Amino acid sequence: MMEIDWKDHGKQPYVIDIEKATLDNDNYRTTLWTGEKLQLTVMTIQPGDDIGLEVHHGIDQFLRIEEGKGLCQMGPSKDNLDVEVEVGDDSGIFVPADMWHNVTNKSDKPLKLYTIYASPDHLPGTVHPTHEDAENDPNEH
Repeated sequence: MMEIDWKDHGKQPYVIDIEKATLDNDNYRTTLWTGEKLQLTVMTIQPGDDIGLEVHHGIDQFLRIEEGKGLCQMGPSKDNLDVEVEVGDDSGIFVPADMWHNVTNKSDKPLKLYTIYASPDHLPGTVHPTHEDAENDPNEH
């Protein structure tokens, strides 16, 4: 089994056991690969917490739930989240560019997921140990 090296390996060839990395990650967000057109982060959302209602202008996003249960919401504006779907292990979520979205952990265990942005959304090497750290990061939106 591959050992996970918790740094951003961007713009270099990279092979990873993505399930292991996702399940082993305890940070809110850890960026593992940032290229010209794609970015991979693994995330752990604590019980009752969420990703945070957000929109990525010009950036498509894919999220895959490895472990846990949650609620995915999407819509054309932050006041109109007309898509609500319960998600769990093995769910894939496709978020079109410019679509408001959020994923909330609805269980009593951490929600483990990875997300791929096309194009990158975070600075290379971004690590946020907690959701609060992400909200207080001046480089985040």
